[in-house]
Amino acid sequence: MQMGIEQSGSGGKGKVSNESRKSKRRPKKLSPIQRLYETCKDVYADCGPAIVPPPDKVHKLAAVLDGMTQVDVGLRPNMPFFSSERAPIITYLHLHECDKFSIGIFCLPPTSVIPLHNHPGMTVFSKLLFGTMHIKSYDWSNNVDKNTDVTIANADAPKSHPDGLRLAKLKVNSEFTAPCRTSILYPAEGGNMHCFTAKTACAVLDVLGPPYCDPDGRHCQYYYEFPFDKFSVEGVSVGEEEKEGYAWLKEMETPEDLCVVGVPYNGPVIAKK
Repeated sequence: MQMGIEQSGSGGKGKVSNESRKSKRRPKKLSPIQRLYETCKDVYADCGPAIVPPPDKVHKLAAVLDGMTQVDVGLRPNMPFFSSERAPIITYLHLHECDKFSIGIFCLPPTSVIPLHNHPGMTVFSKLLFGTMHIKSYDWSNNVDKNTDVTIANADAPKSHPDGLRLAKLKVNSEFTAPCRTSILYPAEGGNMHCFTAKTACAVLDVLGPPYCDPDGRHCQYYYEFPFDKFSVEGVSVGEEEKEGYAWLKEMETPEDLCVVGVPYNGPVIAKK
């Protein structure tokens, strides 16, 4: 944020003009990234694992992110982070982290992929700053299935399958091109498990609350994905027309071909208090 420098007039030593007084009283305008930080502090102040911010605060934070572009964080599509020669290397810019929330940016060259993964107990805001990205996301079926052509005789049945499978409902399977609205996912709905595939070079500004924390059990879990018809699980059935809207997910180790490199953030400064 640039600071204005006031110059004294040529006459009236010791006098302060009315214009100068108004200037001193005028509140300083926050940079977009500073506004984001201040808004996150307010939105997540009373939240914790699995505690979703109130709807008005969710709307407030989404509105701030909706108005942001790559310029606000000092990024340009022609930066080395986004070169097709770097694929599949993904660059992560760390802006802030505390026990309430984290702010970061994923810089993806074309064709790079962030595999299907979860956000345990988190409310997450993702803003595509530029580029085109395919997003596929799921929620666990026993969290979202109401009045649908799905029968789950025992909600725990998928968890107890010998192959460690669990039924998930498809939430999103679409391409997004900036500028577009901020996507929001919640602890139990909204597509808590998602996969990002860069169709072009793109950047995603992420706000997570609370952030991942292994000691507290909030670690990033990755998943294999299988079509519903690939397995038969006793007590679980899906209507013929809805099968494409469901999949079996199975936990996996962090993919060996996933390469995310942390790089210092050099964009507009956040004044942390």
